[in-house]
Amino acid sequence: MNADARTEQLLAEQIGHYRAAAAEYDDHALPFSGGAELVAAIEEFQPSGSVLELACGPGTWTPRLLRRATGVTAVDSSPEMLAIASTRVGDERVRFVQADLFSYRPDRRYDVVFFGFWLSHVPVERFESFWSLVDDCLEPDGRVLFVDDRYRAAEELIEGEQSQVVQRRLSDGTAHRIVKVPHQPEELARALRRIGWDVEVHRTSGPFYWGAGQRANT
Repeated sequence: MNADARTEQLLAEQIGHYRAAAAEYDDHALPFSGGAELVAAIEEFQPSGSVLELACGPGTWTPRLLRRATGVTAVDSSPEMLAIASTRVGDERVRFVQADLFSYRPDRRYDVVFFGFWLSHVPVERFESFWSLVDDCLEPDGRVLFVDDRYRAAEELIEGEQSQVVQRRLSDGTAHRIVKVPHQPEELARALRRIGWDVEVHRTSGPFYWGAGQRANT
């Protein structure tokens, strides 16, 4: 099996994990400080206008995006997650779209693109192509905001610390492999500058970080 096929197999397993985890997703929140700083970062950023939320999951962040947005398009690969999000949000300004983010193509451009706890699940070899998608989704003066974490438990590291692959277990013991890239904020900011983005990435207390910015030279 070549590298591309292995990556596709891993991403299919990752989708399967989050479909199965939808009902218990909130039970796996990390018990660390710093979460309030992510909320504060979103409030300071003030997402407004048209907003695209990638990997919306069960709608954890969608209500906060709606505070100033004229509308939100929320995309996720899991119909189970989208069903929960639709029930949780219940706002006609939200359009839910089921799509694999590695093949998704937007039908319009947006003022803001947001993704929460998603970037760390993008394989290193898909990093540039994912940010090309973000570019395709944004208006010329559009802005991007993301929040994430770099935490990986020792028991998850089935291929060692240097691998981007971890194994997660659900409450019933079912195990799936997923991608979890432990981005360091400073290195992530440099990587984004190299591919044409002006994004500041900030540490919080605990393992969390957030980033905000836009294309360089806009």
